[in-house]
Amino acid sequence: MDVLGIHQYVSSPYSQWMGRKACDRRAIARAFLAKTVCDLPTTELLIEILRLQPTLRRLCGFETRRDIPSASTFSRAFAEFAASGLGDAVHKTLVAEYVSEKVVMHVSRDATEVNARERPVKKEKPAPKPKRKRGRPKAGEVVEAAEPKRLVKQLDQTPEEAIAELPRDCNVGSKKDSKGHVHSWTGWKAHIDWADGGVPLNVLTTSASLHDSQVAIPMSRITARRVVSLYDLMDSAYDAPQIRQVSEELGHVALIDRNKRGGEDLIPWEPDRVRRYHERTTAERGNSRLKDEFGLRHLRVRGHSKAHLHIMFGIVALFADQLRHVLSG
Repeated sequence: MDVLGIHQYVSSPYSQWMGRKACDRRAIARAFLAKTVCDLPTTELLIEILRLQPTLRRLCGFETRRDIPSASTFSRAFAEFAASGLGDAVHKTLVAEYVSEKVVMHVSRDATEVNARERPVKKEKPAPKPKRKRGRPKAGEVVEAAEPKRLVKQLDQTPEEAIAELPRDCNVGSKKDSKGHVHSWTGWKAHIDWADGGVPLNVLTTSASLHDSQVAIPMSRITARRVVSLYDLMDSAYDAPQIRQVSEELGHVALIDRNKRGGEDLIPWEPDRVRRYHERTTAERGNSRLKDEFGLRHLRVRGHSKAHLHIMFGIVALFADQLRHVLSG
């Protein structure tokens, strides 16, 4: 809590002039952070633990048991935090304070599934395009040009414009594991850029069905604004010429595992690049810690903004924990 200072991003109850005094949002924000660190699945369990543990209760900012708000108040406060972008504000400040002045050798990019307990949004079928006969168009016939693919469009877009066009609805995603088995889940996908040492630099939450490669270009540009890095490490899902082009334009070395297409023979990497690519396990370990230790398996809220805030509480808690390990080591 000392590292994050999450209370600084929440309005104080003493600033309220009229009406009934609202519950202290600063204490509620600390309580949500404690819920993440303790890996508690529900708010009801958090309230019960706050009642039973005076030290934790006072650390969050509740002096007595009567000061602990109800579950509905916690829910309303969580919605307010999600609407204000609390998690992103805290994380951006952490990166600026502790990482921005250092050179990051490797940025490991990966996505991980986030299961949700809500119905997936039904996909609307696109309107059928009028068919035309093959061959050269007739005199005077106007042929519509094919719409450029998303990666091509993102080359000329700002990161904010590119992110605004990405889907954020809850839907069904599928992924092939390391053994070649395909499994599906309902919810979202968290795209994360990791620095050496398991420190998260940038996070984006999208629909589960979105392919990993569709967020690489805007994430690369946003991460480049925050830190100076040298190598971009990505798996074969990001193997696209547009992604390599943007990485090189930013002055980075793109180490992207090649995706074998059409039976082509792949040229093996030099030994030094192979050793550097092994650093990408940082992303896999970070995703595992988010799920096993910081609540990513316990998503109970609905909607993109709330789901993203739930993920960001885990991100900032993991950031502080990794920073504690670095300072103590």
